[in-house]
Amino acid sequence: MKTFHSLLFALILALVSLDPSSGYSRRKDERIIREYKREQELNHAKIARDLVHRANWAAVGSLSTNERVKGYPMVNIISIDDSDANNRSTGRIRFLLTDLDFTGPDWQKDNKVTLLFSDEQTLRCKEGGKDPMEPTCARSMISGQVKKMDPSDKSYQPSLDAYVRRHPAAINWVKAHNFYLCELEISNIFVLDFYGGPHKVSASDYYAVSN
Repeated sequence: MKTFHSLLFALILALVSLDPSSGYSRRKDERIIREYKREQELNHAKIARDLVHRANWAAVGSLSTNERVKGYPMVNIISIDDSDANNRSTGRIRFLLTDLDFTGPDWQKDNKVTLLFSDEQTLRCKEGGKDPMEPTCARSMISGQVKKMDPSDKSYQPSLDAYVRRHPAAINWVKAHNFYLCELEISNIFVLDFYGGPHKVSASDYYAVSN
């Protein structure tokens, strides 16, 4: 990896030395070098944790069980939380589901899902003049298995309390529509936060981030 970065930096320096008639300007060259240095400083695991903690919701993809689109990918919105009792990030992605919605029946047939988090969810990209599709508008695709949490487990009530603090309306969902608390068992994380394609982040590195 170090060899690759060294070659890339050498290429950038070569571009800097090109004749002005080639279409490159000093300003463009400086920007390329600045962006390269920024890429070297990125902590992809921390970016993934930050995206999750700041988000109130995620787009979730599942394999549909609905008869009209059975077997197609289904996309839904779910409200999420990863906070502890002091509103600090734990990285544990929790959410309420109901069997009256798309995702509820889907995960019970096949519990593999992918959640999408984007910096545009908190308008950072718009405020920074970035389009949501640009690589520098950071996003993370987190895949895993849905696990229904056991109400008798000692972690259940503190997790539900933290979720309701984040989403006060949720207390009514549980009473009226049989919502149940779930957690994502993470199996893979992709982070796209710069040019050059996505970076793979292990679940262990993601959880090891200190806040």
